[in-house]
Amino acid sequence: MSTAFATQPSRRLPGDLFIWYIILLEGATFGVLFLAFAFTRLGHLELFNESQRQLDVGTGAVNTALLLTASWCVARAVLAVRDGQRGTGLGWLGAGMAGGLGFVALKLLEYADKGAQGIGLSTNLFFDFYFILTGFHLLHVLAGLLALGLCGLGLVRQRRGAMNAHALETAAAFWHLVDLLWLVLFPLVYVLR
Repeated sequence: MSTAFATQPSRRLPGDLFIWYIILLEGATFGVLFLAFAFTRLGHLELFNESQRQLDVGTGAVNTALLLTASWCVARAVLAVRDGQRGTGLGWLGAGMAGGLGFVALKLLEYADKGAQGIGLSTNLFFDFYFILTGFHLLHVLAGLLALGLCGLGLVRQRRGAMNAHALETAAAFWHLVDLLWLVLFPLVYVLR
């Protein structure tokens, strides 16, 4: 029985341990913002419901699909790099980044549409939260894209026999946090009434 335990590989968190501290901190920060939104909404239910109707749920749903697909592609990239398949890994990574860039483009179009309607950060309490939450999330998407792009450059520069997925695992862990945050943010801000 003891030999069975000895032959099993030890489980570890993927990526650098420091990224997990960042993930916990960012998760807690967004958690506080989500709670503040929910409690403020209770006190201003009619305003929040009326303002929420001005959001395009379809665009939010497309952005959700883009981020979920991007995360799946990034996970496939990690698996490919672990298997020493640099070209395949770079292809999946590029597809994941394309999904993230699609998210950014749609979010910027959504902001432009709100601006054209005269809706901004100080329009009302709902839109204060909307722009703060989605803007803070957008900054995380951009940071994730930067990290993934740097990992892609690192993969191109690695020697074929010395493939190392550690940096990509680290960036992927952060990218999955970005995805998870959107999976809470989208229904909370766009859908729940």
